[in-house]
Amino acid sequence: MTPLLSVSDLCVGFGRNPETKPIVRGVSFDLDAGETLAIVGESGSGKSVTALSINRLVDFGGGRITGGSIRLKRADNSILDLTKASEAELTKIRGAEIGMIFQEPMTSLNPVLTIGTQIEESFRLHRGLTGGQAKAAAKDALDRVRIPDAERRLTYCPNQLSGGMLQRVMIATALACNPRLLIADEPTTALDVTVQAQIMALLAELKHETGMSMIFITHDIGLVAGIADKVMVMQAGEAVEQGELDQVLDHPAHPYTRHLLHSVPHFSSGQAARTDFQRDEPALKSVLKVDGLTVRFPVKGSFLRRSTDAVHAVEGVGFDLMPGETLAIVGESGSGKSTTARAILGLVKSIRGTFTTNGGKAADRTSAVQMVFQNPYASLNPRLRIDSILAEPVIASGARVSAEMRERMLMLLKRVGLPENALERYPHEFSGGQRQRLCIARALMLNPSVLVLDEAVSALDVSVQAQVLELLIELQREYGLAYLFISHDMAVVERIAHRIAVIYAGQIVEIGDAASVLSEPKHSYTRRLIAAVPTVARRKENFTLDTRQVPSLVRPLGFEPALPEWRRFAPDHIALAEA
Repeated sequence: MTPLLSVSDLCVGFGRNPETKPIVRGVSFDLDAGETLAIVGESGSGKSVTALSINRLVDFGGGRITGGSIRLKRADNSILDLTKASEAELTKIRGAEIGMIFQEPMTSLNPVLTIGTQIEESFRLHRGLTGGQAKAAAKDALDRVRIPDAERRLTYCPNQLSGGMLQRVMIATALACNPRLLIADEPTTALDVTVQAQIMALLAELKHETGMSMIFITHDIGLVAGIADKVMVMQAGEAVEQGELDQVLDHPAHPYTRHLLHSVPHFSSGQAARTDFQRDEPALKSVLKVDGLTVRFPVKGSFLRRSTDAVHAVEGVGFDLMPGETLAIVGESGSGKSTTARAILGLVKSIRGTFTTNGGKAADRTSAVQMVFQNPYASLNPRLRIDSILAEPVIASGARVSAEMRERMLMLLKRVGLPENALERYPHEFSGGQRQRLCIARALMLNPSVLVLDEAVSALDVSVQAQVLELLIELQREYGLAYLFISHDMAVVERIAHRIAVIYAGQIVEIGDAASVLSEPKHSYTRRLIAAVPTVARRKENFTLDTRQVPSLVRPLGFEPALPEWRRFAPDHIALAEA
């Protein structure tokens, strides 16, 4: 039986001489009708270039296929080699026979056109529909991906929808013309774990309904286990291993595959939670205490730009943090995690709440609390050398960059695993993991008591992520640091946290010992977060499609919510009472 897609000895290069340094070398695989192939690998392994080569979109990014063939079995059973197809032939195939979902929906959708206009384009181009027919088809496409109130959402622009909704719009657009092959390039990387689970459930349902084949590209092997039939592992532009799902995951033959599997944080419902810290020691005093933190942002009305409502971003958040302890704040995007962190650092103004650091007052926060941001590429000034970047917090505190401070720079560089000559280099000369190590060194320059880590490892590949997590644990043990670790990844949280605070719609709904919260979650939202965690053991077990919406945080000015009612389940485990 002829496969739907057959890729043989594919080579792709970039630049003026693409043959000399190919980015993808000798990649071959077959995909049958109805099958799902997962392509797995770290950043730079050639996954996306391989995917973009299949429908020849790589041509528009400066790439060129320099060898091999890509043979597609078309609807009329004819075979077309896409490497030799004309642009006119490719235009008919893209969208109609091969659909594509990109990683970042905000950069894939036109920000000034409505959702309806962009979906209708596919129907006009490939099916010749116009006017009311195209609009009706666009509404059906949104209904198909379970977007509620589809007719109204067609009139929205991309900025009016959440990340999960936008990815559903991308899926609707990709499936508009019932392609027989769908290429999903990291479709859930930018999404929270709960939204990710919804997208995975949706893709599984649509695949079952339509019988399409799928190429699913990811760096998360846990996701692969839930959706793939076959797996291909890529490293440095080559396919180093491929085979049936169970064979690759249970009996990996290549060292790199084994390395990837070992690096993935395995979620074990609290069994792997850290036990190297005890809060009940009488000598311990909190290094950070937050009480009643409330942050609200005004919403300007259209009449005279007066504030008529307010976004209740953070509502009555409180916790304390001990030396050497890690408190993880978990929740999905928009829940208030990062706003809480920024308010603690004074980057966002709070309307209520008190802060105490090392027994002092709020003014002590400048040096006592430092932050490591999510994106190491955006948080380092590309025009400054590393010595100037490390000096920034010293200068901001009003101190002088002395010889002693330079010695501290060298000591911290060594401690985070970077050479001394890094001081004379620029950020672009370092990898993502090395840049995050530099961010950690910068945060430690003022010898803080607390590090706020805002999604500090979420932008890193799994193997680099594991290295940075291990470094953080070592630094904590060595310096007695307290961490406020903000994340939406429960598997990573289990690996580093002593305690967990779950935040939902601006409020903490559950807080307690990590092992207790993860093994016996009491709040329904905590249970949803845990149920959405992908694991390697989850073979062909479909995620549940959850269409519940987060309640609006916009309330009238002057509105004050009722005081929360807490229930205690253990000495260090409480949860918000639910109706």
